[in-house]
Amino acid sequence: MDLSWHIVWKSAFIVIFGILMLRFSGRRSIAQMTAATTVIMISIGNLLAQGIVDKAVWRSAATVGLFLLILMLVEYLEVKLRWFERFISGKAVTVVENGVVDEKQLRKIRMTQHQLEMRLREKGSFQISDLKKVTIEVNGRIGYELMRHAQPVTIGELEKLLKSLKEDGKPNG
Repeated sequence: MDLSWHIVWKSAFIVIFGILMLRFSGRRSIAQMTAATTVIMISIGNLLAQGIVDKAVWRSAATVGLFLLILMLVEYLEVKLRWFERFISGKAVTVVENGVVDEKQLRKIRMTQHQLEMRLREKGSFQISDLKKVTIEVNGRIGYELMRHAQPVTIGELEKLLKSLKEDGKPNG
C-alpha cells in the first residue's frame, strides 16, 4: 500500500511540474506547436514517465527543465534569425495560385488533390476556381484568399451601395 501512494504522489508531482513547465515555456495549445516543439514535448512526456518508473523524479525534472530551456533558446533564435526559422520550422507552401492547383507543390508536401479539397470543404464549400491563393502553413493549417468575384460582401460595402442608391437612385460602381 505504501508503494502505491508513493507512485501517486510522484505522478501528481510530475503532472503539476509538467503543467508549470509548459506554462513557463509559453505553450498555449497543441495546434500552435512547431515540429521542434512537438519533438521536445513528446520527449518530455517520456522523461516524466520514466522518472516515475526509474524512481528518479528529480533527475527527470532537471532534464525536463533543460529541454525547455533548449526549446526557448531555439524559439528565440527563430525570432532573431530568419534563416534559422526557415531551417527549423519551414515556410508556408502555396498549393493553389489563381484557381489552379500546383501538383508539384502538393507532391512536395505529400498531399493529394483530394485531401486538399477535403480540407477546403472543412473551411467552407469552395471551388478551386474561386480561390486566388491557398497555402499550407507550417503548422499544417490551411490559409486561403478568394478571387474577387467569390468574396462575400461586407456590411460596409452594402451600406455604401445603399447610401449611393438612396442619393441618386442608381449604384455608383
